[in-house]
Amino acid sequence: MSGDTTAKDVSGHTEGANMKQEVFLPEDYRPAEDEPFMNERQLEYFRRKLLNWKNELLAGSRDTIEGLQDSTRNIPDVADRASEETDRALELRTRDRQRKLVAKIDAALRRIDEGEYGYCEKTGDPISLKRLDARPIATMTLEAQERHERREKVHRDD
Repeated sequence: MSGDTTAKDVSGHTEGANMKQEVFLPEDYRPAEDEPFMNERQLEYFRRKLLNWKNELLAGSRDTIEGLQDSTRNIPDVADRASEETDRALELRTRDRQRKLVAKIDAALRRIDEGEYGYCEKTGDPISLKRLDARPIATMTLEAQERHERREKVHRDD
């Protein structure tokens, strides 16, 4: 290719990603409606937001594993032991939900790399910046999500 560091090869991967300059992002940057949708700064903002979220979740998982390893002790009182088992089960369920969330974050990061981030998977319309800021793993516009949930509810009631 002619030196274009953002050209995509046949597999859809960005060529020259290693040479790609880091996008400057001011500390107080927030995506705005008056700039081009999903420009470099917006993509970098969401990439960093997703990576920070993922790192927080993974750190929490490490803490949970360490906590569970530390608390494997024999508790003689049946009520105390039951309470501890309940706490453990709840913690493990929470971590399982977070593990699934990490998979969704990874999928969002892939969409950023593939140039699909920020667009509804059902309609192709841009997802509002407010929605993406609140839920950066969103894959549908609010309207498409609501339609999807209504259809799901109807089918669940059958």
